[in-house]
Amino acid sequence: MAASAEPDLDAVDRRILRALQEDGRITVQALAEKVGLSPSPCLRRIRMMEEAGVITGYAALVNQNAVGLPVSVFVSIKLERQRAPELDAFARAITAWPEVMECYLMTGARDFLLRVVCADLAAYEAFLRDRLTQLDGVGSIESSFALGQVKYSRVLPVG
Repeated sequence: MAASAEPDLDAVDRRILRALQEDGRITVQALAEKVGLSPSPCLRRIRMMEEAGVITGYAALVNQNAVGLPVSVFVSIKLERQRAPELDAFARAITAWPEVMECYLMTGARDFLLRVVCADLAAYEAFLRDRLTQLDGVGSIESSFALGQVKYSRVLPVG
């Protein structure tokens, strides 16, 4: 499977993906049993999906409240100009900021949507003043504070 082409995933591959998303620390033996394979073919399928870019990595999920980052802010950014150089410059700048957990290039009235985490309102104000408002080309910034999290999932509905 080439990384540039969309891989052809069968039902077993999708069961493997679902199980790995639910428990990234599952052993190959337990995973193989769960999806109805022996360990060798199961591991071979995992490696093929890694090589194809379907599986991009493994990580621990950390509770943001438990590490002192309880505030989530969704920030809509409108640039002064929507040309490729300006869009690219903004994207490059925010990739270095650890507070920015997610960034999406958007259609509609705003150009980017960010999810920012921080310890408190003062930390967000510092982020806003010292980083976002200092970027050239930012036309407007609109912040929305999350009051609570209703659902959070990293498990894609792969079937």
